[in-house]
Amino acid sequence: MSDYTNRWQTVKVDVEDGIAWVALNRPDKRNAMSPTLNREMIDVLETLELDQETHVLVLTGEGEAFSAGMDLKEYFREIDASPEIVQVKVRRDASTWQWKLLRHYAKPTIAMVNGWCFGGAFSPLVACDLAIAADESVFGLSEINWGIPPGNLVSKAMADTVGHRQALYYIMTGETFTGPQAADMGLVNQSVPRAELREATHKLAATLRDKNPVVLRAAKTGFKMCRELTWEQNEEYLYAKLDQAQQLDPEHGREQGLKQFLDDKSIKPGLESYHR
Repeated sequence: MSDYTNRWQTVKVDVEDGIAWVALNRPDKRNAMSPTLNREMIDVLETLELDQETHVLVLTGEGEAFSAGMDLKEYFREIDASPEIVQVKVRRDASTWQWKLLRHYAKPTIAMVNGWCFGGAFSPLVACDLAIAADESVFGLSEINWGIPPGNLVSKAMADTVGHRQALYYIMTGETFTGPQAADMGLVNQSVPRAELREATHKLAATLRDKNPVVLRAAKTGFKMCRELTWEQNEEYLYAKLDQAQQLDPEHGREQGLKQFLDDKSIKPGLESYHR
């Protein structure tokens, strides 16, 4: 069993039954993302991506918050006073894990929003494949109140998931909204009472864990990439992903699924998965 106890200073990792529970671990700062946390999260994601015992990654926060966004003191004030090359490195670290690694992660990812989710936290939230929030969660794009426009890829994250008017409303007013409101606007898949959050997330993670990993990766990558291509490009790209998945899949899932449906009559596609 993989043991990551005390390996990182600002991130807590537990791997159980194929699910890696990754918690931003600065509860006294509402898990605000500092340069140290950003550097460590790069290592966390790259390590778990290669961990053979990890099949699904759940991102959450320790304590009462998912993340309050970027650390105003350590990420903004202190870095503002640093040489320009340091600012470039700090910003690159943030984007590397919050978007570049998470958005095309080799394994399925779920954001489990357990409390406060503000500002910069919207980037990793949306970069995760799926998201479940506690009803009691509080979301907000409060940058406007601090004299800062939403940075990194927060605005892009909102534009990709939330309607035009709603996105601009919260970006321009800095007002907050709840878990159920986040679900209604499509920012998260569902919202449940906080007492049921872990169980609901585990159920979803277990469903993803039991899917064919090669096909699941091709399916989610294909969807994310096709949003940026034309119809003609998509036809070529998605057929290529289909062929690639067949070539790379050691389980031969397509053959198994067709056999179990057509020959064995043992499954009903659309209602159940093929038996792995």
